[in-house]
Amino acid sequence: MDHIAIDEVETGGFGRDVEMRRLADALGAENVAINHYRLDPGEGFSGGMHTHLDQEELFVILSGTATFETEDGEIEIAEGEAIRFAPGEYQTGANEGDERVEALALGAPADSTEVRVPVECRECGHDALAAVPGDDGMAFVCPECGTEADLPT
Repeated sequence: MDHIAIDEVETGGFGRDVEMRRLADALGAENVAINHYRLDPGEGFSGGMHTHLDQEELFVILSGTATFETEDGEIEIAEGEAIRFAPGEYQTGANEGDERVEALALGAPADSTEVRVPVECRECGHDALAAVPGDDGMAFVCPECGTEADLPT
C-alpha cells in the first residue's frame, strides 16, 4: 500500500505551466496514469486536440466546469461528473469558465506511446501526425511516410 497527500506531490509535467501533479508516479502505480489538475480560467488539460490510440482516458471533475472539444462538438462536464474517451477518440479539454477547475485525469494503460494530432501530412496526405516526445519538446512525424512537420500555430 502507498499513501500520499496530493498537495505534497511536486507539480509540473508535459513542459507546460499548469498546476498538474502526477499521482501515479508518486504512488508507484504501474498500470494506470493518474494526474491531478487545478486549472485557472483559460488553462487546458493538454496542448490541443489529440487522441491516444493505445489508451482510454477518463476525466473526473471535482470542482468547476470543464469544456471538452471533440469531433462531435463541445461538451461541458460539471462538478461531480465524469467523461470517458475511448482509444482513437480525439479530444481536448480546458477551463473556459470563471472559476478554477479541479479534476482527476486517468489513463489506462499507463504508458501511451501512440498519440496522434489531427493534422494532415504535407507529403503523403495521411490524416494524422504522431506526437513524439523528445529532448526539445514534442516532435510531430507522419506515421506513414516519416516526414517531420511543424504544427500550425
